[in-house]
Amino acid sequence: MSELRTERLLLREWRESDLGPWAAMNADPEVRAHFPEVLTPERSAASVARFQADLAHRGWGWWALEVRATGEFIGMTGLHPVDAAMPFTGVEAGWRLTRSSWGHGYATEAGEATLAFGFSTLGLPEILAVTTATNLPSQAVMRRLGMTRDPADDFDDPEVPNGPLHRNVLYRISAGEWAAVRQR
Repeated sequence: MSELRTERLLLREWRESDLGPWAAMNADPEVRAHFPEVLTPERSAASVARFQADLAHRGWGWWALEVRATGEFIGMTGLHPVDAAMPFTGVEAGWRLTRSSWGHGYATEAGEATLAFGFSTLGLPEILAVTTATNLPSQAVMRRLGMTRDPADDFDDPEVPNGPLHRNVLYRISAGEWAAVRQR
């Protein structure tokens, strides 16, 4: 798998040195506010092992994200096939960043690189993005990427118990819509 580069970011394979910052990020209640729970260091390490295996197998997946100028690890971004338990199918784009990297436009920049890869390299017809109905910052990133939401597609996550994180929203963008967004 080749790395993806943007003006400020590097989307790359995971390194051993990412484990500590990844675990710290997943132990941060604010970073995990739209997830059912924070993760233990062991569960964070297991997730990295899955990410590495997916990247090795498919050549794409959830990449580690770093700031090119400093080499600082700031989270993850990428593409992943939608989980089988979901009420829809396709490929999902996503991102999760350290709290210190919020508000710098990194999620949008990484999302643009991810969508470009998905449409240009993988030839995907459509890319989806999912978040809780309460995660307004992530929904704002989706809109900045040109993704749109049809409230009829909103759903209850079958893997999350009833509560504020149970209701989810689905955003999508087609290859044609992405091409139109890029030409503006």
